[in-house]
Amino acid sequence: MSETILILGASGQIGTELTQKLRSVYGNSNVIASDIREGSEEVMTSGPFEIIDATDRETILKVVKEYNVTQVYLLAAMLSATAEKFPQKAWDLNMNSLLGVLELAKNKHIKQVYWPSSIAVFGPTTPKQNTPQKTIMEPSTVYGISKLSGEFWCNYYHEKFGVDVRSLRYPGIISWKTKPGGGTTDYAVDIYFKAVETGNYECFLSEKTRLPMMYMNDAVAATINLMQAKPADVKIRTSYNLAAIDFTPEEITLEIKKHIPDFNVSYTPDSRQEIANSWPSSIDDSEARKDWNWKHKFDLASMTVEMLKNIKK
Repeated sequence: MSETILILGASGQIGTELTQKLRSVYGNSNVIASDIREGSEEVMTSGPFEIIDATDRETILKVVKEYNVTQVYLLAAMLSATAEKFPQKAWDLNMNSLLGVLELAKNKHIKQVYWPSSIAVFGPTTPKQNTPQKTIMEPSTVYGISKLSGEFWCNYYHEKFGVDVRSLRYPGIISWKTKPGGGTTDYAVDIYFKAVETGNYECFLSEKTRLPMMYMNDAVAATINLMQAKPADVKIRTSYNLAAIDFTPEEITLEIKKHIPDFNVSYTPDSRQEIANSWPSSIDDSEARKDWNWKHKFDLASMTVEMLKNIKK
């Protein structure tokens, strides 16, 4: 079955790489990238690109009709650290964009919706180790509140209107292609760049802060696997726990030092430490592994090799 895919927020960290992968799977002309402003040259020249505000329902509908879009991947969002500075704006963007796309599917303009959630839905009262799929969720950040609300909207539209909406709770995602974009887990991207560029890094989290993480290739693969799964295999319509690896700033530093022995890291925790403290340190994603056969490929060692090699290029 051929799909025509619209990606809202294609210029972000995940969007940039997911767009390229989807184009390689479905054909360049069948994947329409879009963002509120122009994206990377790679995204803009390899296939169709439209300037779209993810909250502008009329423009989205126009583009959906123009290209006969069957699937929308809604990646536009304001991330954790940035959302704390602009709570109202974050809520408006994160909620209104989702409700607009769910309405498109409800009204049969599109067949399938992908919307990412996050480990930010968990909070200080959530069990920290091996956080279960179903557990206490009392998020303490604007980003987390919007993602938790979004999960329940997704489930509501599925139950009430039969909308085929699918979602993953991403851990921290690590990539060498796009610089960090205002997330609490972004230290784990920045640390590689600083290791190569200057040999020094000042970390905004303390050395023992363990967080769930994932290499971008695994996140992209999981997203496409979930969207290609048979509807009957997608048993959770809020959002699936997703996991690969977990580590502390201290552990990632030791791994980098195997390749760059003189690398030096200092620790100056800031407001993001409080956000990180409210999140799980490891995630149980056995439901995703059972329902649609999810498997990750990269561990800390293999990811570090990939990150350093590509940044040096």
